[in-house]
Amino acid sequence: MVLDPRIPHGSLKDKWNNFKDHCQLVNPNNKRKHTVIVVGTGLAGASAASTLAELGYHVKSFCIQDSPRRAHSIAAQGGINATKNYPNDGDSIWRLFYDTIKGGDYRSREANVYRLAQISNHIIDHCVAQGVPFAREYGGLLANRSFGGAQVSRTFYARGQTGQQLLLGAYSAMMKMADQIEIFTRREMLDLVVIDGHARGIITRNLITGELERHQGDAVLLCTGGYGNVFYLSTNGRNSNVTAAWRCYKRGAYFANPCYTQIHPTCIPVSGDYQSKLTLMSESLRNDGRVWVPLKPGDDRPPNEIPEAERDYYLEKRYPSFGNLVPRDVASRNAKQMTDEGRGVGTTGLAVYLDFQDAIARDGKDKITARYGNLFQMYQRITDENPYEEPMRIYPAVHYTMGGLWVDYHLMSTVPGLFVLGEANFSDHGANRLGASALMQGLADGYFVIPYTLGDYL
Repeated sequence: MVLDPRIPHGSLKDKWNNFKDHCQLVNPNNKRKHTVIVVGTGLAGASAASTLAELGYHVKSFCIQDSPRRAHSIAAQGGINATKNYPNDGDSIWRLFYDTIKGGDYRSREANVYRLAQISNHIIDHCVAQGVPFAREYGGLLANRSFGGAQVSRTFYARGQTGQQLLLGAYSAMMKMADQIEIFTRREMLDLVVIDGHARGIITRNLITGELERHQGDAVLLCTGGYGNVFYLSTNGRNSNVTAAWRCYKRGAYFANPCYTQIHPTCIPVSGDYQSKLTLMSESLRNDGRVWVPLKPGDDRPPNEIPEAERDYYLEKRYPSFGNLVPRDVASRNAKQMTDEGRGVGTTGLAVYLDFQDAIARDGKDKITARYGNLFQMYQRITDENPYEEPMRIYPAVHYTMGGLWVDYHLMSTVPGLFVLGEANFSDHGANRLGASALMQGLADGYFVIPYTLGDYL
């Protein structure tokens, strides 16, 4: 099989507009005759279901949870990127494109990434119109903060629960179109139905009754996330089990870049053999937290008893241009190196410190609480340690998978009629997804890309 990406002609900045100008359209009266199956209700699935329903399609939406609101996108914390350039620090569509390509080790499909950067501002406008409560500056403008791997502040956020707020916005859009969307909860996809070489439906199991069900449609949209749980103790929920994507692979959908797995540097360390997953702590914490380990191997003193002269702020020392906001792969590798040298902290020795004392002294406890209060509360509940009084302990963990089912520029897999959106596809992130890019891709695919490419297919 020849893998044809079907990239439109023209320069990078013109490709998406050229596609929209020349793609095939579906008459409004004909849209109601088409049934579209959407598997997954995270940011990609919920945004796609709501948008397609609003266009007039009949949508069947499936999720393994007891409510679409419980999709794993709700666990995303830190933020979503866009090129609004509100801080006036030099951001642009080209810079977001370049940072994403570079952050992916130059292994992303450039046309898809440039489209993502172009759409990013529309996502923020759309979510604000939905009522997503992004943080704001005192003057009323939406606030931005920095994330690893970028030298501009382009990340929009809602404290430490950005994914939850964005998902509630997409879920609200779904509920607005409840007469056009059939929602099937507690369903596991068991197979993809392929008729005459085209995806035309799915087989599901009702997880309450055990009954097998079949559903037919004119296209299938797979929005089921990544395969991080092939690793033991990832940050993914246990029902993020990649079985839907695997079933599509068995039916002929090619898989691409399976080795590209992101290790997130700021997770709460493992504490015992009873755990089924690890808990993410947002990368946004590295805006104000300073990462360090003791200078001497085997130093087991409590952190507040180790003087400044005996601490190694290794990221600030090795990468002065980025400091603690280096890309995730760099921060993760360095943390692993510190523990391999015997300078890890905590009872297991598999952790480094993330310290907020300087930020609290500089800005005051109230400001730090306003930025990260829910994250500090979550950390304290899990570890019984107060991060206002002593440093957090963090360590890398498997978080996101950049590989996935192969798709072309239209987001269609190698099975005609099977579209793959969000983390489930491979196209936009290369070998190292930067922070705040996953939410951007999921919503771009669902709100702004699939309405055009699906119509062109139908």
